Amino acid sequence: MGAKEIIESGKAYLGIEFGSTRIKAVVCDEAGEVLAMGGFGWENSLKDGIWTYSEKEIFAGLKACYADMARDVNEKYGTVVKKFAGIGISAMMHGYLAFDKEGSLLVPFRTWRNTVTGEAAEKLTKEFQYNIPQRWSIAHLYQAMLKKEEHIANLDSFTTLAGFVHWKLTGEKVLGVGDASGMFPIDTKTGNYDAGMIDKFDALAKETELTKSLRDLLPKVLSAGENAGTLTKEGALLIDESGNLEAGIPLCPPEGDAGTGMVATNSVKVKTGNISAGTSVFAMVVLEKALSKVYPEIDLVTTPDGALVGMVHCNNCTSEINNWVKIFKEFCDLYDINPDMNDLFTKLYSVSISGEPNCGGVLLYNYLSGEPVTGFEKGALVLARSAEDNFTLANLMRSNLYSAMATLKIGLDLLLKEEGVIVDEVYGHGGYFKTRGVGTRIAAAAVGAPVSVMETASEGGAWGIALLAAYMDQKNGKTLSEYLADVIFKDAKCEKTAPDEEDVKGFEEYLEKYKKGLKIERAAVDVMDAM
Repeated sequence: MGAKEIIESGKAYLGIEFGSTRIKAVVCDEAGEVLAMGGFGWENSLKDGIWTYSEKEIFAGLKACYADMARDVNEKYGTVVKKFAGIGISAMMHGYLAFDKEGSLLVPFRTWRNTVTGEAAEKLTKEFQYNIPQRWSIAHLYQAMLKKEEHIANLDSFTTLAGFVHWKLTGEKVLGVGDASGMFPIDTKTGNYDAGMIDKFDALAKETELTKSLRDLLPKVLSAGENAGTLTKEGALLIDESGNLEAGIPLCPPEGDAGTGMVATNSVKVKTGNISAGTSVFAMVVLEKALSKVYPEIDLVTTPDGALVGMVHCNNCTSEINNWVKIFKEFCDLYDINPDMNDLFTKLYSVSISGEPNCGGVLLYNYLSGEPVTGFEKGALVLARSAEDNFTLANLMRSNLYSAMATLKIGLDLLLKEEGVIVDEVYGHGGYFKTRGVGTRIAAAAVGAPVSVMETASEGGAWGIALLAAYMDQKNGKTLSEYLADVIFKDAKCEKTAPDEEDVKGFEEYLEKYKKGLKIERAAVDVMDAM
């Protein structure tokens, strides 16, 4: 069948992912071939000290993204979308969406970006003997309990952004195991929330206003391949206000962006890993066994089919690079040059390769927000150098690209060096890797292992959740890793970059200076905060 026939017969799959700055839709066929795409840009807001998106923004963005995809279908194939063989919803992980019995939002959505749950995260980590990062949903809940927030007495359920959207589309309060593992620890033997830790939490909750057991508050956990409900008439109108989309379409378990990133890069097998580098950056390695001890810098989450994953998550990655590119664009505007922005990004990324391996001493901190891996609740943007350092365009851009990976490397060194975790290959995706041969080269230097980018990497998590919808429909007894290897990535082409010895040495030199220079960052945060 041709693409038009596949779409008209309802045999295509739709994936929608809510990223930090863009909501994206991807339509693919059963082989994973992308047939159409759509998108909508949005930004979080800082309100009363909390990074958030409003409920109105969430569903307005969903409609706008879907409408953009529908236009793409109409322009390419001259047809209207009415049904799919499966739909999947994905979103940035963690955060806190709390609801009362009527399903009303009790407090504004608290996103992963907020670093205001330090007390709760520390106490839960100690109680569970399991790392509970600040951005996890359970840390947000417990912090609200410790602060005796009024809404706790009326709490009936809480979930993630993907779980919320899925619930509104299907009526089902469920979550894929990968996203659920960023809400509360998962027991990989049962594929469900850790029962012993739930009991410990309920014991802590007796001294608070919480009226229900945590078991009754959390969404039900599902694994990849399971059916997670069907699209209701009300849900169809939430996606497509034109009314063309039909109800009754099956949905796969909603997943987080970490899980869809693993799927989109074929990184769900043991000893494989991936780096997702955009507004935030995180690296994930599928583990052979549990770690020997608790590391505050390393999260333990799961693949969409429940395998244990070591994850290092950093809040800041490409935002400051983007800001520098904008500055150079303004400079070009002074001379009426008006360069193509994609070309400008490519040139500035590429020039970094001609910089010195240690960036000539130029040091940069890209902390637009706090960075828990290095102990910062708030951030400041800092460029530091001495009079002797070699301040050139190439070294400035190389320092920008190193800075985007530096905090990630601090966490990964614990996983790979201290724990001796073996990773055969790492797959990269996200805007950081868009310029050929640049992002992969620097990431390989940071990780000390080959880094590959597939031709499909730019499709990202929206494609990954579309693949999970397809897997639900046509798994045919295959495990998720078998399905991806045999059906989706069988003939995939990729750009593979091995670590360069000089780059590795240079990055290590840069990182040593970066660690010492964290005192500069601390001073900048304190001074700026006091102004």
